Amino acid sequence: MEHIENIRWHQRLANFHKALNQLTEFIEKPDLNKFEKQGLIQCFEYTFELAWKTMKDYLEFQGFMVKSPRMAIQTGFQMQIIQDGHVWIDALEKRNLMAHTYDENFANEAERLIRSNYYPMLCEFNSYLEEAG
Repeated sequence: MEHIENIRWHQRLANFHKALNQLTEFIEKPDLNKFEKQGLIQCFEYTFELAWKTMKDYLEFQGFMVKSPRMAIQTGFQMQIIQDGHVWIDALEKRNLMAHTYDENFANEAERLIRSNYYPMLCEFNSYLEEAG
């Protein structure tokens, strides 16, 4: 069973890397039109989804039982896998609101949060995982 969990978290990690690379492409482009903003937000949504699921799989490989995204974040924070649990919880809560990209003001706020808070958080998590390998 441990072998399967090891493979699963490494596969999830590979998918997380691909998604983070796509998100990086959006982040590196300074001025996004409204369609690109929608793409950035959607890319963040699936990158974040892969991030917490990767954390869950990694924690399960380490012997923890994780039942929800919130539990994965709380346990990841306790185990010092992530540094700022509050930003992760904020991202988890805002992710559900990001479906409203048709509202330009909300899309602008989502872009700001992704650039300033959530993208750095995901990069920090990625660095931890690369070291944990």
